Amino acid sequence: MRRIARGDAMSDKVYWFRRKRFGWGWGLPCSWQGWAFFIPWLLVLVGCIVHFTPQRPLPFTMALAVMTAILIGVCVLKGEPPTDGHR
Repeated sequence: MRRIARGDAMSDKVYWFRRKRFGWGWGLPCSWQGWAFFIPWLLVLVGCIVHFTPQRPLPFTMALAVMTAILIGVCVLKGEPPTDGHR
């Protein structure tokens, strides 16, 4: 857990995902909340792979795009702010 400044007071914020050490983005979950989101997300992704491919590539592509958008959205909202790569 990292302490972050908010206005005049310091507050504790629990991040679900840590930012990558190098580059831009996030890594694996670092809290139970992150794992509670990520494991079901991964299971739904595997279900989409089994259900849609190779017979139906278009629905699979759409499902993959939606799943990716959901993951990125949660990382943006609940993850550590990403670095610009110039530490």
